Order: sequence, then C-alpha cells, then structure tokens
Amino acid sequence: MIAIWARHARLPEGTVPKVRIEIEGERITGITPRCEPEPDDLRLGLVLPGLANGHSHAFHRALRGRVQDTTGNFWTWRDQMYGVARRLTPETYFALAHAVFTEMVTSGFTAVGEFHYLHHGLDGRPYSDPNAMGEAVIAAAQAAGIRLTLLDTLYLAGGLDGSGHVPLDPVQQRFADKDVAAWAGRLNQLRDSATSRIGAAAHSVRAVPKEALEQFASVVGARVVHAHVSEQPAENASCQLIYNRTPTALLEECGIVGDRFTAVHATHVSLADIRMLGRARSFVCFCPTTERDLADGIGPARQFADAGARLTLGSDQNAIIDPFVEARGLEMHERLVSGERGRFSLDELGNAMSRTGYASIGWPDGGVLTVGALADLVAVRRDSMRTVGSRADQIIFSATGDDVTDVLVGGEFVVRDGHHRAGDPSRLLATALSRLHTQ
Repeated sequence: MIAIWARHARLPEGTVPKVRIEIEGERITGITPRCEPEPDDLRLGLVLPGLANGHSHAFHRALRGRVQDTTGNFWTWRDQMYGVARRLTPETYFALAHAVFTEMVTSGFTAVGEFHYLHHGLDGRPYSDPNAMGEAVIAAAQAAGIRLTLLDTLYLAGGLDGSGHVPLDPVQQRFADKDVAAWAGRLNQLRDSATSRIGAAAHSVRAVPKEALEQFASVVGARVVHAHVSEQPAENASCQLIYNRTPTALLEECGIVGDRFTAVHATHVSLADIRMLGRARSFVCFCPTTERDLADGIGPARQFADAGARLTLGSDQNAIIDPFVEARGLEMHERLVSGERGRFSLDELGNAMSRTGYASIGWPDGGVLTVGALADLVAVRRDSMRTVGSRADQIIFSATGDDVTDVLVGGEFVVRDGHHRAGDPSRLLATALSRLHTQ
C-alpha cells in the first residue's frame, strides 16, 4: 500500500485541500480530506483524477510541424496523412506509437482511445498475424504505461459521393477488411488485459455503407463503439443525397446510436441530430486543437450538453498533445460563437477531461478520486510561470502539460518529478520519426 498526501485534490464534491489518498494494488482504498500528512506519505501538489484522451490517431503525430504552411482543407490534409500511412510497418508503428503515448502520459493523459484503422500491409493483404498492427499499438501503450482502449475500426469503402460509395484507393487498401465478417473475425482474436481493452469503431458513413453498418451493429456486442460523425459538410451532403438522412440519423437507424456510442467531432449537425444523441445519452468527443488546425469548424458543444449528451475530449491528429489545452479549447470555442464567458462549469470541464472520458472508452471505474476507483492520478504544479497565482480549482485555465509533475496509472508511478520512466519523449520521437524519413 502507498499513501499520497495532496495539498489539494479534485474530488467528486470539488477541489478540496489537504487530501490523503490510500492506494492498494491498482485501486484507491481510502480518501481522507482536510487532514495532515502522516510521516511516510508521499507529498504532492494539486492532484487530479486520471485524464482521458478519448480520440487519438497516434501515427498522425508524424505530420506535426510539417504540413502547417499548406493551403486547402481537411481533404488536402488527408492526402498528406496518407503519405505517412504508406510508410508504416508493425515495427515502425510500435516505435512511433510508443513515443506518442509516452508524450501523452508525460503531459497528463492516463488513458487513451486509439481509433485504429491501419490494419494490413501496403497492398491490403493481411500480415501473417492479421492483428500485427493492432498488437504493435497495444504493446506500445503498455511500454508507455498508458491505459488503452484499442478502437478497432471497420473501413470498407473509399468514400461517399453523389453516386454512392466509391472503391478504395491504393492507400486505403491497408485500412480495409474484406467485409464485416472478416473484420469481426479479426477483432475477436484481440483480447482485453489489465491495462488494455478492445472496443469497436465504424470509421464513418463515408467508409462504411448502410448494409455494413447494420451488420456491424449486430456483431459488436457489449463493446464501446465510436465513429467519426459529420466532421465535414461534404459528408452530410453526400449522406443526404444517397440515404436521405444525416449521418447521425443513418447510424441511429442502423442500431449504432446508444449509451455506449461516441460520436467524434459532430461538428456539422442538425438540431434533430443533437436531440437524438442527447436522448440516447451518447458521448460526443470534441477535439478542439484538431478541429481548429484542419479548419473543420466549431461544433455545438453546449447544445449537446444541454440535450443530455456526455462530452469528452481527444487529441485526434496529435498536432498538440495537452489535456489542458483541449479542455480550454472546448470552453473558448463556445465563447467565440456565443459571445459569452463561462459556458461550461469547472465540474463540466473536469468531467469531460476525466470521468466521462474514461467511461466513453470503456473504463467506467476510472477518472475519479473515490474509494474503489482505479488509482490513476495526475499531479500538477501551481508554482510555474503559467500557474503561479492560480486558484487550485481553476488550474484548467492556466496549466499546460508542462506543469505535470507526477502520473500514476494503476497505482504505479509512470512519471515522477517530471520524468517518464521510459525516458525523454522527444528522443523517442526523434528516433521513431527518423525511421519514417520525416525529419
């Protein structure tokens, strides 16, 4: 057993001073607020519950700082992303994902939902182990010490236009299984572990036709399910033309929308879509830094929350990896479109970062400091040039990932005094990126 004494800790009832947290194994076994430390307690500053990254594409990290000077939009960026996808093997994917996940933990993320669609060899043929790429991601997360949900993704078509679904292009062959049955057979070979779980994703209505979406819904079982939804207006226009439905309505008709479903982005949605996801108590994952970077737009986050949907946050393309920046982005985007401040309460932002994010990726017992919960904790300093003078409960508005001092996952220190046990993330990234010839 270990015991931590925090000068402040964000408990379910709010940010409380002088909190003693007892941990045995991977669980929190005791919490005593407003107490003095005992002699052998480990003393930390402000302690937050584990922070969840609800939507990541780890290999997109290879594009950071390399495609920012180009004109265009999401679709032109996608062509550049495909260039990276062409060069990855299980070995180089492990190295890159390990470095990216190490960066995440060092910045304060303790769990991640990896939206994984890079399955096969460059020509589309499976590796001898058909899950070689997925297993590389799982191994990378384990080595980095982050809790993982591998959202294994169904991808069958090259896109959707006015004539229907179009064939896969050469790069997309890597993403696609033969059909839903082949995808499900491969998915069912993957196994949960103490630190990783297997979820499911339908890439989008662009990449999965209606009949396949219906089959997908019938085979996913009790897994959490994610999908990109209405990220681009062109997706909506094509879906309306072919199916006479919005993407959300199509997913609902196919049996996918529910309380285990996460709609990622949901930027260009109708009022009916918002109400549909709210009634279902679905999750909606916003990725503010990516949605800005790709010029996607600002989604109706406050409307979703008011309708009953549960909001989470993700780093998506990993152009920035910082849980505090994503949380501020959720609030600041709302301020821009509404002309009002304080669109989300501190509790709402904190839950989007932690407890709700954990639940959306299938870890409902994490992201909260309470007895019986997973012992995933993040300590943040309040004396840096960014955070000095900040109230403990408002640290979301001043801190960055650079202010994280300590991270525990499952009761074990993965980051101690600002240092990750796997080493310097920048060196890991430099090595991984050099192997992809991207430096």
